[in-house]
Amino acid sequence: MSGLLGPAEIRELAARLGVAPTKKLGQNFVHDPNTVRRIVTAANLTPDDVALEVGPGLGSLTLGLLPVAGHVHAVEIDPVLAGALPETVARHAGADAGRLTVHRADALRIHAAELADPPPTALVANLPYNVAVPVVLHLLAVLPTLRQGLVMVQKEVADRLVAGPGSKVYGIPSVKLAWYAHARGAGRVPPNVFWPVPNVDSGLVAFTCHEPPRVDVPRERVFAVVDAAFAQRRKTLRAALAGWAGGPDRAAAALTAAGVDPGARGESLTVEQFAAIAASAPVGTPAAK
Repeated sequence: MSGLLGPAEIRELAARLGVAPTKKLGQNFVHDPNTVRRIVTAANLTPDDVALEVGPGLGSLTLGLLPVAGHVHAVEIDPVLAGALPETVARHAGADAGRLTVHRADALRIHAAELADPPPTALVANLPYNVAVPVVLHLLAVLPTLRQGLVMVQKEVADRLVAGPGSKVYGIPSVKLAWYAHARGAGRVPPNVFWPVPNVDSGLVAFTCHEPPRVDVPRERVFAVVDAAFAQRRKTLRAALAGWAGGPDRAAAALTAAGVDPGARGESLTVEQFAAIAASAPVGTPAAK
């Protein structure tokens, strides 16, 4: 894996482009080649994979992905960075540069039709801290061709994404990611591999996509139950889901029909149990629509 960017190349490139990392876009550029190699290795890509990278920035990870993936889609919201990436890749990646497509776009608004040639199979990205969870969930919702992923996020967010029922940090991100995929922690990343240096550690999250737990209930209905359950996570589900079901008695009836104790709390339930509750909403209640 040659042609990777080190600290000197990153700063020289940023200076030439007049780029200063901004908190608004959550920009922290990786400048350590060993970290890039670690991410690429953990992503476990093959030449058959089409990688989707969100927020490529100055191109550190992009250059690591190109030699191992069949194609790389890089989605960048910053117009200066998006415009400069093809030239950077051409200079450092040689023949591999032809396998890159750069999209000047917001990852939260992109859809499958824009990434169809060829369709992505793996999400591999150093995600901006401020939008990491929404980006992952949006892409999983709109890109059915995704089979796997490896994302670098704030360590606290990584812990939430991989948490299981009963954990103190288990919540909405944990359950919604579990709807799409099995997730696991893939290691910690120290702050000093970034420029600028963040004041928190980062974490790697690997995931493998699977079929939804149930196909007889819409995802939106299941996620509405999840949102309601964790909006008041200290309350019992009978109380927390009262607004969702149209009253506490209706909530209790749906919970009982799903085989869930109305006195339980959302933090103890699996995604399969949330799906069962959504499927058991009494006819005529707002939740059944």
